[in-house]
Amino acid sequence: KVIGFDYENKNIYAASNLNRDKTAIIEFDPEAGKTVRTIYAHPDVDVEYLYGSDERQVLTHIIYYKEKMMYEILDDEFGNLIAKIKKRFPGFEVNITSKSKDESRIIIRVSNDKNPGSYYYYNQATGEFVKLLDLYPWLNPEDMASVEPVSFQNRDNVTIPGYLTLPKGRRKSNLAVVVMPHGGPWIRDKWKFNNDVQFLANRGYAVLQINYQGSAGYGKKFLTAGYKQWGGKIFNDVTDGVNWLIDEGIADSTRIAIYGFSFGGYLAMSGLTFTPDLYACGVSYAGISNIISFIENIPSYWQIQNEMLYEMIGNPSTESDLLKQYSPYFHVGKIKAPVFIAQGANDSRINTADGYEIKKALLENDIEVVFMEKKNEGHGFRNEENRFDFYQQLDKFLEKHLN
Repeated sequence: KVIGFDYENKNIYAASNLNRDKTAIIEFDPEAGKTVRTIYAHPDVDVEYLYGSDERQVLTHIIYYKEKMMYEILDDEFGNLIAKIKKRFPGFEVNITSKSKDESRIIIRVSNDKNPGSYYYYNQATGEFVKLLDLYPWLNPEDMASVEPVSFQNRDNVTIPGYLTLPKGRRKSNLAVVVMPHGGPWIRDKWKFNNDVQFLANRGYAVLQINYQGSAGYGKKFLTAGYKQWGGKIFNDVTDGVNWLIDEGIADSTRIAIYGFSFGGYLAMSGLTFTPDLYACGVSYAGISNIISFIENIPSYWQIQNEMLYEMIGNPSTESDLLKQYSPYFHVGKIKAPVFIAQGANDSRINTADGYEIKKALLENDIEVVFMEKKNEGHGFRNEENRFDFYQQLDKFLEKHLN
């Protein structure tokens, strides 16, 4: 991925994983067709973000993500600047969002797991910090729960990273847990303020987020390990994470729910279907349940990517058996626990008819179903009244089945 040109307008700066597992920042000579140098590479994670000073014509820093956001300083002047800001805001991640032409005045955002973010104006000449705004001024960070980086070994002895959030004031023992796998699947969870995580922790639940194989940011091998493995390695990593919580004594094995959005909703339905004794209930929000219909109903603006999706997920024309094996839609009869399904009627990414079919099948099998469809929504609820309704129903559903 090209980041930009060097300050002599000759070579290219790029994020590249050619001939390496982890993406690194390189300088590339397009005339010679070769890499001039590797500016920065990390042994554990991908590195993709490079920044510089247009005023001084130098590279200043690199940002990458391990358990938390990290800086690699390339320039002493910038290093001194970021050190001053971090000293002023200990425990916060710092992002410079904009700066004046001479770079003497900057806008920064500071945030962490308990604070969604505040914006400040900083004058380097005077050393003055002026708060501009808080993103969620009605929230008190002191009331929020801490998000702890964790990791566990999966069944294949691969280290799987993630985050564990405990309800404020509760011991790490015998807790009701909501497992919340991220969507994508080719993204990753990061250490930051998460609305859903804080909502659930506030209700007394521990929350486990898992960066399963197939998640981005941990190198090519880790990413591609999830190709065509939606119901294989990806699903197994989520299951192994739940069992790790149980084995550690953190989770009460009788009070575990799984909740996810989009691909996370697929994993929620899969957990209920293929490990039906593991969960007390589950929530699929705009989730995929039938991988074949998901691929066949890809919106037109995605279809240029079809060949790539076939490589990453599977081709319904030639691999339908695999996709049926991994699709909860075809195995609904295995579900034992109550299910909450939420979807938008205008969702262009999932086949909403699948939700109705699953609801019908579950009711025929005497499984409790809460079904919510909003006529004025697409892939996820955007209207405030719908979001309020969803979270109120989610609260009631979990309270009924986890307490």
